[in-house]
Amino acid sequence: MRRLMVLLVAAILASFPQQVPAQQHAHPAAAPGPLAQSRPPPQPGPAPQVPARPRPATAQAAAAMGDMHAPTSFTLRSGIAEGRMVYIGVGGDIDAKVNPMIMVHEGETVQINLINGEGAEHDIFIDQYAARSDRVLGKGASSTLSFAADKTGEFVYYCSIPGHREAGMEGRIQVIPGARPAVVATAADIVRDPTDLPAALGSRPPQVVRVDLETIELKGQLDNKTTYNFWTFNGKVPGPFIRVRVGDLVEVHMKNDPNSIMVHSVDFHAATGPGGGAEFTQADPGEQKIVTFKALVPGLFVYHCATPSVPHHITNGMYGLILVEPEGGLPRVDREFYVMQGELYTAQPFGKQGEQEMDYEKLIAERPEYFLFNGAVGALTKSHPLRARVGETVRMFFGVGGPNFTSSFHVIGEIFDHVYEAASLGALPLTGVQTVSVPPGAATVVDFKIQRPGRYTIVDHALSRLERGLVAALIVDGPRDDDLMHQGPAKR
Repeated sequence: MRRLMVLLVAAILASFPQQVPAQQHAHPAAAPGPLAQSRPPPQPGPAPQVPARPRPATAQAAAAMGDMHAPTSFTLRSGIAEGRMVYIGVGGDIDAKVNPMIMVHEGETVQINLINGEGAEHDIFIDQYAARSDRVLGKGASSTLSFAADKTGEFVYYCSIPGHREAGMEGRIQVIPGARPAVVATAADIVRDPTDLPAALGSRPPQVVRVDLETIELKGQLDNKTTYNFWTFNGKVPGPFIRVRVGDLVEVHMKNDPNSIMVHSVDFHAATGPGGGAEFTQADPGEQKIVTFKALVPGLFVYHCATPSVPHHITNGMYGLILVEPEGGLPRVDREFYVMQGELYTAQPFGKQGEQEMDYEKLIAERPEYFLFNGAVGALTKSHPLRARVGETVRMFFGVGGPNFTSSFHVIGEIFDHVYEAASLGALPLTGVQTVSVPPGAATVVDFKIQRPGRYTIVDHALSRLERGLVAALIVDGPRDDDLMHQGPAKR
């Protein structure tokens, strides 16, 4: 321990002349270097030469390797372990591991977050990739680095502050050939496929429409090796997309699964009457309730469970959308998608593996650990990405279950041709819109024509939420039109 203290003091003193303010923002990916070779652990000796600060790579290079808006992320915290200065993994497969081996796959955009855990000056540098974080000086300060994993092999990461690498701050990154395999499920898939919605109704007359809802409590897949006890309508998050037209009588049969523990109900924002139907649908386990309402106003409306604690039932997944089409229906499009945003308030932090539980204190303090599209991390990037082709017109029905946070809905690289503000289908749509604000318990309808192939990232433009799971992908196939966008100068 005495030797460690000497090393710490020496390292801190050596860093004084070159201290700079710690930065707390992400850097673009750095230009990749040649393939790294495996190397033995360093022997005690003179402090290594610090490589020159790399020039940032172009955004195009990062995009070519993977989705820069949805990187594969890891978090390291500096600390003391095993009598050494080390990096300690935070969350996921590297949680609590000392100088963990970081495993990524060829083609991924990789982000590493560094948190200063003990107050000495630190950074992180990736050998051969020439990717570096800014230095972090005070305890709790943090920084990030990112790079495009375009070479396979084993690479070294270390702290470049003189003496720190020798004191133990060194680990390895392995870039594995090929794409990352699909996550092995350890619980039920609760993700609602974004294409799972009924066809347009057209110009049919009003009628009685029966809707069957079953409230089901089940353990579902939240993230890789992470589960959660979801409460759902019909076993998925969000609940089923309900489609009626103005003037229809909507007859809802809501059954609470006999295996449920909780009482459940449903409140339709599309209904006019006490509690949106919730007063008539409070159902014990095994019980069925029926409520009928007339769809008076065209629009896209949220429905959700309204049994106390209402925010608890909502955060656990009990929300969905009901579309009331105007007379004659909506303008025709080629594809329609159903996406909803919600939050989870778990006892353990984001990324912690195992079975997560709801934390009521975080819920009422509005401190979520997860922000999610359609119920789970990676729901609409890995398991159910949205797909379309060049030349098609796409419509998205988007809602926020919440229960607490407003979304700034945005598709990176697209401009919405039409936006039905607040999902009001009785008014003329806005045109040429970049981002749409959707509060909890509300919805919007957007459409746009796709003119160029590629991967379009769907986000809430409160972009910190992206790093808590909130990201989706629209993958577009078809011929490329370089007149719309191309790398390099304009053609003359």
